[in-house]
Amino acid sequence: MTSDPNSDQILTARINLYYDLHAPATGPAPLLIALHGYGANKQQMMREAQQMAPEGFAIASLQGFHQHLKEPYYKGGPLRFGFGWLTNFRPEESVALHHRALLDLISRLVEEGVADASRIYLVGFSQSCALNYRFAFSNPERLRGVIGICGGIPGDWETNHGYHGPELDVFHLAGSRDEFYSPERVRDYKQQLATRARDVTFKSYDAAHEIVAEMREDIRQWLKS
Repeated sequence: MTSDPNSDQILTARINLYYDLHAPATGPAPLLIALHGYGANKQQMMREAQQMAPEGFAIASLQGFHQHLKEPYYKGGPLRFGFGWLTNFRPEESVALHHRALLDLISRLVEEGVADASRIYLVGFSQSCALNYRFAFSNPERLRGVIGICGGIPGDWETNHGYHGPELDVFHLAGSRDEFYSPERVRDYKQQLATRARDVTFKSYDAAHEIVAEMREDIRQWLKS
């Protein structure tokens, strides 16, 4: 006896999400939440964020929830691991998980007295950039500003009427030699982001798909303003 299989049945499971935290001795403090790009990890992004955040800021570096193996640094060495935020398999579920993780992280750090709820900033590199814009413009009341580095804007930017953010400031940084987000691809980003944000700063750098020293210093100054 045979029957047609019922595909895509669902089991709900609970997973742990990991983050690193740097908190000043006294709080609540301004908070910079930093999200890495595809294949990186929370330690790497924490190092970057510490070079961006002004003195007195708290920093939280959240790690992506999709893990994968990476090639060893050298032949015969141990396999490495990296993390990402979504794939093209049911991406809406990853978007929802990303949103929930940020909401829970913000709530925890505000409740614990680490973060000042009125001074929370979100920064993302590469893959996390568009995801962060999705979150920011879906929850603008939770953030003071959002920073995108060498990344994109949401694919549904023109069609999703749930995005709004007149309270938000945006700083988008692009690399003139970025092989993934070329100048041609990002040339209209400032105008598009300005349709919903309060203020948009867009700047291009002599850089590939990377974070360079000038970007870090400009972010630091932007966060001070």
